[in-house]
Amino acid sequence: MTQNYDLIVIGEGISGLTCASHAVRAGLRVATLEANLFGGLVLNVNELHGYPGAESGTDLASGLMQANAEAGVTSIQEPVTAIRAAGTGFEVVAGGTYGARQVAIASGARLKKLGVPGEKEFEGRGVSSCADCDAPMYQNEDVVVVGGGDSALQEALVLARFCRKVHIVHRGSQLRAQKHFADHVAAEPRISIIWNTTVEAILGAKMVEKVRLKRDGNTEEIAAAGVFTYVGLEPSAAFAPSGMSRDERGFLVTNDACETKIAGIWAIGAVRAGYSGLLRDAAVEAQRVAKAVASRLKE
Repeated sequence: MTQNYDLIVIGEGISGLTCASHAVRAGLRVATLEANLFGGLVLNVNELHGYPGAESGTDLASGLMQANAEAGVTSIQEPVTAIRAAGTGFEVVAGGTYGARQVAIASGARLKKLGVPGEKEFEGRGVSSCADCDAPMYQNEDVVVVGGGDSALQEALVLARFCRKVHIVHRGSQLRAQKHFADHVAAEPRISIIWNTTVEAILGAKMVEKVRLKRDGNTEEIAAAGVFTYVGLEPSAAFAPSGMSRDERGFLVTNDACETKIAGIWAIGAVRAGYSGLLRDAAVEAQRVAKAVASRLKE
């Protein structure tokens, strides 16, 4: 038998959890669906500022998840494969099929791959995207972090607590990260930055052993036991209906109220074109959509 909800929120990142929280408080019957671990990209945030009681992204997500469970939000751990129209609402297809009067897509974005030889082959054998999870495995080893934004620098700082040397490989000539992260990196003797350089290949036998770099038309290889990549995001929205508008990178296009081209389906947070990337804006979008859905369903 199909389970029916007023609102189904796809994704248990900060935007999804926040939307569900406000919707259930507005008296709606709410479910969240998540394909992976709750929390999303915020789990990579080691230092969180401006959220009392939450020192890290993990703290913030855990608190929201627990509060939602206590408020009556149904959490379903299944990957969504499709959304289709059904009567005056929608069916969300996952491990089961769930009915919803309205749907909020908050599935976020995932870290982009480099797309170089060796990256896929060495996944879990030296290629990683979570320094908090894997840094202790690289005690006194050399590693490479690819990227120049906040995430890359935060992960490099975590790795520097364990590794002998952390090489940040950045294709540009200046960092995109916030100044305080850049200052911490500059003050850490175990971290060096290799500017204007790209990764050409990840090399090794059973595990990662070397990384081939390209700079100024020349290539060189450096020893590395691990490679951590933070070079941007791509939307996690393969399940979204084909009639939904997307931008050139695949992110979902919405109006100013965060509603997509399909009335009754909303998009919030990192899956949405035009999202600022700031957690506080994700929370604002989530609250706005929850309020709009509640108002519409009570008309």
